[in-house]
Amino acid sequence: MVAIIDYDAGNIKSVQKAIELLGAEVVVTREKEILLKADKVILPGVGAFGDAMEKLRSYELEDVIKEIIKKGTPFLGICLGLQLLFEESEESPGVKGLGILEGKIVRFSEEHGLKIPHIGWNSLTYPSQGTLYKGIKENSYVYFVHSYYAKATDRSIVKAITEYGDVADASVQKGNVYACQFHPEKSSDVGLQILKNFLEV
Repeated sequence: MVAIIDYDAGNIKSVQKAIELLGAEVVVTREKEILLKADKVILPGVGAFGDAMEKLRSYELEDVIKEIIKKGTPFLGICLGLQLLFEESEESPGVKGLGILEGKIVRFSEEHGLKIPHIGWNSLTYPSQGTLYKGIKENSYVYFVHSYYAKATDRSIVKAITEYGDVADASVQKGNVYACQFHPEKSSDVGLQILKNFLEV
């Protein structure tokens, strides 16, 4: 059973539909007992870093997420869900993230003259290929919607990068924690394969 963490963030429904399309049983919940029993857990999200952390804390989900990860359950962060795994974000100064991954979330630079937010299809290159990208050729395109991106301190956890003026960490993997800044659920066959690879972990 795959549990999707419900903390009132946008985009939960489309992630749920994509996982169901792959034939997995899905529950959307914030119940601690259900989340801890799940075979896989997904933290999706669209929205602001500070608001999201406030919601996670108000629903007492911060410690639950840390417990899920500590017990070794495969965990996937998507979009804002990736950003929340890091220590802090320029979007919400003074707000601590989950701190599961070392590094910070930074805003795209205006100096390249590109539109922010970055919305659309961009290709991925692999500094070192991660589990999620098995069977997916380098330079495959995926769909992004974001103004901020991760800069991981430990470069060995970065499994995919993309370039939009700045070079952004598009996907990371550390132990049982997987995350992608793009939306696999909106990235056509490539995205479904990424989600399938996660389900097969």
